[in-house]
Amino acid sequence: MTEQSGSATMIKSFKHDGHLHRVWLENWRVPYDCLTRAHQDHDIQIFVNCQTRIRESDGREWISRIPGVSFFMPGKWYNVVALLEEDGIRYYCNVASPFYQSGNVLTYIDYDLDVILNQRGDIYLVDEDEYNRHKRLYHYSQAVEDKVMAGLEELMERIKCRQEPFDDAAVLAYYQLWKDSVPQDSP
Repeated sequence: MTEQSGSATMIKSFKHDGHLHRVWLENWRVPYDCLTRAHQDHDIQIFVNCQTRIRESDGREWISRIPGVSFFMPGKWYNVVALLEEDGIRYYCNVASPFYQSGNVLTYIDYDLDVILNQRGDIYLVDEDEYNRHKRLYHYSQAVEDKVMAGLEELMERIKCRQEPFDDAAVLAYYQLWKDSVPQDSP
């Protein structure tokens, strides 16, 4: 595939105080012309990774075992990762600042609250204790708290209504597109 057909992007998440949280070193950006019409219309950035190296804030690295398709929506206080597991797709949603992209590096601030939509349709809000601990530690302003809570509310509504990007068929199509673009000896 040509550079126009897909490009490698590094995804970095930070904490509110600016320290690095986690880095996904190799993510393949789905080309604009391969996005669904809804994703094009909303200018959603979509990335696929499989067995990518992940670096933690302490420098430790590991390899992801589960393929993922990540969705970053402009101006939204959350992002969504569709994890392609053996028993179906699990959506892991990060309540986070809107993303910023410079060249082939995408960044965002992770605000700890996570929502999981599992394969059976169950919805779980997790890491509230971590959010509350960091809210005190990093002294979140009222404006940040308001945006985090509004983002969480919008995300929950989107999940309940199964609005984009909660579309298993699109996730599988993006993953297949990536698989078709990599050399045969890759995962």
